[in-house]
Order: sequence, then structure tokens, then C-alpha cells
Amino acid sequence: MKPSLDIVSVGMVTAVGLDAPSACAAMRARLDGFQETRFVGSGGEWLNGAPVPLPRNWIGEKRMAHMAAAAICEAFDAVPEARGQTPILLCLAEEDRPGRPYADGGALLRQIAGIVEIEVHPASRIVAHGRPSGHAAFDSARRALAAGDAPFVMVAGVDSYLTSASVSHYLSSQRLLTPVNPNGFIPGEAAAAVLCARTGTGSLRLHGLGLAREAAHIYNTHDLPLRGDGMTTAYRTALDETGIEMNRLGYRISDLVGEQYWFKQTALASLRLLRGRHEFQDLWSPAESLGNIGAACVPLMAGMAWMAARKGYAAGNPVLIEASNDSGACGAAVLAARAA
Repeated sequence: MKPSLDIVSVGMVTAVGLDAPSACAAMRARLDGFQETRFVGSGGEWLNGAPVPLPRNWIGEKRMAHMAAAAICEAFDAVPEARGQTPILLCLAEEDRPGRPYADGGALLRQIAGIVEIEVHPASRIVAHGRPSGHAAFDSARRALAAGDAPFVMVAGVDSYLTSASVSHYLSSQRLLTPVNPNGFIPGEAAAAVLCARTGTGSLRLHGLGLAREAAHIYNTHDLPLRGDGMTTAYRTALDETGIEMNRLGYRISDLVGEQYWFKQTALASLRLLRGRHEFQDLWSPAESLGNIGAACVPLMAGMAWMAARKGYAAGNPVLIEASNDSGACGAAVLAARAA
């Protein structure tokens, strides 16, 4: 049996709220942070984005460090005894992704630790797989907790597509949402953190986790047809670890950034696994309010599920959280709220 973990606190910095309660309330109310940016589209129009309204106009690595530090501090504030003894698994964009707003992940982690006023724990590390980074980080976190390496593990993510190089690259690839391209995403930015502990200490527990790879990824050069094999495998592995079938899920949260490819992938995984009688399964996505937030999405989606369970508005129990990236990495996690 694979080890599990509990989520005991969360933190968020988003375009619709600078802490978890306000951000989750805004997303629940279907508010969004979309506005015109300083970037210009191919037709001369101002591009829409979802920037975080920070109190100071920081840019680049400093901006990312302050966003991540704020989310981590919020999570620590709820569990102050975790300070000073918690490794940070920092989820970042893929190293080869154009326009990353930071050059070196290790330097970013040290800068974040300095702002939070903690030492970098020896077990801290960078997980640079883009959107599904959080799933890989959860796998490392549950192993570290089971081995007794630390009493807590912080899974944090920060990312931004609102850089000149990112916008230029995705605009030239016709992947941004514009008046002439409805099949695109809105660039956003965010930071999120979830503090994990051994089971029995939190209200939301990770029961199953699946990691896989899709051969027919969005950039595949062989023009392979998308069958959803990667996400289906990730779903199945997570559900098998949990010991349930998909028809027992309460709802799902997905990183559906806006392009048709990702909706098709999610639909195919559901069609291939959902059998038997089942209740309506709602599908949430933070991209509806925040756009594409990259590597911050899995910690943020876990935070959404934690807040929904805590406040009593979850669309069911358990919840499956999914994410995937442009190179085909897929992740799925099943979390369930503990009975009161």
C-alpha cells in the first residue's frame, strides 16, 4: 500500500485574491482577474492576461519570489510549529520553456527562503515539470513523510506566462486567446502552497496518485491522434491506489487552460473509465478565473479542494485533481475529506 498524506493548511496569491480565503471565494463566485496587459497582439490589439495585483511593481525573479513567499507564509501562519523544520518542494516551469521569469530555480528557492526568514531545509528541492509538477512533488512529499525525514513538507508552486518572451513565443505559435484565435489560452500568474503532514492531522487526505506520459502530446511531431492514453493511465493508477472506481468520485478539478486539446484529453479519460451508475460529477478549473498559471496550478487546485471541504461547499467527496503539460506529462491525484 502506498503512503498517503494530509493537507493541513494552504496559501495562495492570485489575480482574484492575495490569500486563500479571498481567492477561493472569488473563484467560487466565478469572478476573474482578466484585464488588458501591456502586451500587443499580432493585430495591434492589447492582449488580455491575469496579472497578480501586488503592492509593489516587482518584476522577474523578485516578483516570483515575493509571490511564492507570501503563499508559503500564509500556510505557515496556520501551523507556526512547522517553521524551520519543513522542506519546500518548489514547483516551477519546465527548464526549456521560453520566457521563464527566473533563470535558476535554486537561486529562486534561496531568495524565497530569505523573504520567509527560514533556512533552506536540506531536503528541499526543485520540481520543474510545469503544470503537473505538483503531482510529482506530492509523490516525493508522501515518501518523505512516511520515511520520517521531516514532520511537514511544503508543496509550493509559482509561475507566470506574463513575460515578453513567453507572450512572443505563444503568440507566434497561435496558442494565445485573441480576437482571431478562439482556440487559445489567457496568460496568467499565481503562487500557491499546501502544507502536508502525516495522516491523521488534516481534514483532506491524499489517497491515490498517478503519473504517466501521453505520446500524442500537443507538440508531437508524428501527428499521433489523441486517445487520452496518458491521462487515462494517470486516472487509473490514482483510482487503483485509492481502491475505488471512477463512478465513486464526487467531482474533479482540472487545469483546463482553454485550448480544445486539454478538454478533449479530459473527456477521453472520463469516457474510457467512467462505468456504471453515478451521480453528476462537476468539473472545476481555476483557469476560468486565472488563465494559465503553469506550475502553480496543482498546489492551487489542492488548496481549492481543501477550502471547499473546510467551508462545506465541495461538489462531492472524493475529488480528483488532474494536470498535464505540453510535453505529455500527466498527473492525477485523489483526495478525500475526513468524516467529521
